[in-house]
Amino acid sequence: MLSGPFHFCHPFNFMKPSFEIVWKDKKNKARAGIIKTPHGNIETPMFVPVGTQASVKSIDPRKLKELGAQIVLANTYHLHLRPGEDVIKKFGGLAKFMSWDGPTMTDSGGFQVFSLGVGKEGGGVKFLREEVKYQEPEDARPRLNKITEEGVTFQSHIDGSTHKLTPENSIEIQEKLGADLIIALDDLESPKYSYEETKKSLEMTYRWELRSKKVHKRKDQLLYGVTHGGQFRDLREESARFVNENFEAIGMGGAHLSKINLYEVVNWTTDIVSDEKPRHLLGIGEVDDLFEGIERGVDTFDCVIPTRIGRTGFFFTSPPSGNIKNRFRTDIDKPEFTQDQKPLDPNCDCYTCQNFTRGYIHHLFRSRELLSYNLLSLHNVNFLVNLTKQIRKSILDNSFQDFKKRWLV
Repeated sequence: MLSGPFHFCHPFNFMKPSFEIVWKDKKNKARAGIIKTPHGNIETPMFVPVGTQASVKSIDPRKLKELGAQIVLANTYHLHLRPGEDVIKKFGGLAKFMSWDGPTMTDSGGFQVFSLGVGKEGGGVKFLREEVKYQEPEDARPRLNKITEEGVTFQSHIDGSTHKLTPENSIEIQEKLGADLIIALDDLESPKYSYEETKKSLEMTYRWELRSKKVHKRKDQLLYGVTHGGQFRDLREESARFVNENFEAIGMGGAHLSKINLYEVVNWTTDIVSDEKPRHLLGIGEVDDLFEGIERGVDTFDCVIPTRIGRTGFFFTSPPSGNIKNRFRTDIDKPEFTQDQKPLDPNCDCYTCQNFTRGYIHHLFRSRELLSYNLLSLHNVNFLVNLTKQIRKSILDNSFQDFKKRWLV
């Protein structure tokens, strides 16, 4: 055994991530569990804040930890372009780079390649969840986005430089970033695809995901396969069987025509995949979607919604101040808040609600003070993290359905 100055200490903790179900609801598919990782445990169900560029926008890691966040998701596409995975590896990996004392997750970069790397000529689409409809990207500039069996050649949204994303280098990037939970590269289908086009895209996803799995070497990372198939039930079920047979963790992605279709897709998938595998619903973060997803067996969710709407002046509110009609959102920019001395949400225990009034935050937002974005985003992230914790408790107490009814009235 080598010692002294020649002793080599490998930088990776080779604990293999695992998932354990603690309790199942007796009336539906909701369950409480624990994902164990080298950087700590994640109690599920849990909302995962998105730190696209290794930062949850306007919220520092200390505040994230204080509000109860247990994991942060970062974006492979953005970190590859800037500062680069090699730079982050030299800092000791994603968690150390961003001074986050906890588990991390990275996506494959595929969604951003398709959504940011194409213009109208590339046939790209953008899903507007709030309005449940689709539109072509506003940016009509033609961009290089060529999809082949090898992967996707795309143009950087930063400087226009050309890059290639393949299953192999997506995994290589994520291994260098060192996240605990990572995702295989998939082909993002369009909601406008016909059945045959969706099936062709799905078959490409199968081949890309198997290539991702083949090159993945780090045993301290849990690799998620992603299910697709558009709105077509037989393709969704086929995809669920494929991912379940080949991966230890289940990601659910792709295009949804409506909330009803989203819930159908989750049901079709969780009816097939193993109960013993963790399930992640990609890009979902509305209050009603969390309840409906958890009831159908989803364990974790990620979405940019809490910080994105915070930067535009919206904040989450709980019943009775919030309701399903406005999807639990209120606009701080409304004149009625000028002299309002109440907190954003009287039922919230976050730093924002315990220390600041609606009137003050309204003033900050109207003045375009950066503190308003911070306070609103902090409240919104806390709101969703705390909500999933309350849902977990209700599952353990066998009171999930009653808790859901109090919210979704």
